[in-house]
Amino acid sequence: MNKVFKDLVSNYKNGGVVQKLIFWNIGVSVLMFVLEFLFSSLYSIVFPWFVLSGNLSSTVLKPWTLLTYAFVHAGVIHLIFNLIVLFFVGQLFNTYFTSKQFLTVYLLGAVFGGLFFIIGTQFLNTSSVLVGASAAVMAPLIGLAVFSPRMNVRLALIGNVQLWHIALFIIVLDVIQLSTSNVGGHLAHLGGAISGVLYIKLLQSGLDLSIIFDRIANLFKPKKGTNFKKVYVNKDPKKNKQSFTQEGSKQEKIDSILDKISKSGYESLTKEEKDFLFRAGK
Repeated sequence: MNKVFKDLVSNYKNGGVVQKLIFWNIGVSVLMFVLEFLFSSLYSIVFPWFVLSGNLSSTVLKPWTLLTYAFVHAGVIHLIFNLIVLFFVGQLFNTYFTSKQFLTVYLLGAVFGGLFFIIGTQFLNTSSVLVGASAAVMAPLIGLAVFSPRMNVRLALIGNVQLWHIALFIIVLDVIQLSTSNVGGHLAHLGGAISGVLYIKLLQSGLDLSIIFDRIANLFKPKKGTNFKKVYVNKDPKKNKQSFTQEGSKQEKIDSILDKISKSGYESLTKEEKDFLFRAGK
């Protein structure tokens, strides 16, 4: 058991952003599953602090739920499906972009998905809470389809299809299902999709939103003070002129010795010239 735990820790540390996100999704979701089945009273207390409520005032009091809801899932099947898509999209996205960019668009998708859900609850009859990483995963998928629409993807039982076909199918499916009982979830998917398009368009215009992570990291870095350097000024102009003349004479002698080496070789130098060149080199 101890070895298994060490292997998991090692895989987490050495894995990329996609693998870390998978670990977080599994960890948070499994924790909720255990609480629900074994400690139902504790679950009823903890659960509202992670999921996103359609109640606007509740979200204002718990703004972190705009992110945490994306790591909680409604069941094992829901979790497994999102993890498969997360892994699949992560591999494709990293073909063109960095891990930091993937993390940025993933979190942006979660936030936009949450905002679309909350807006939808003000006008439509939606579910009371939102859970799942679907909106977060939609962002890099649709963003990548905008960036490289003709990218070939091989699907089991179907064969090769272009990425824009997959993106279009998913979006159309979500739009059609806006009339179903899970309207809030499909609104969140569309919010994630829009954030992916927005991220890629801003990136193509020269603005990479992943710099936010760099700026946040810089806030916690200790500022290095400038070391004081004492400057000595020679106020004697005659001494300065003499020093300059000596330096010029020294350089001329070095040049003369180097010319001699290039013509006759190092062995042609006298002992005095070798010593002089050695001191000048130091």
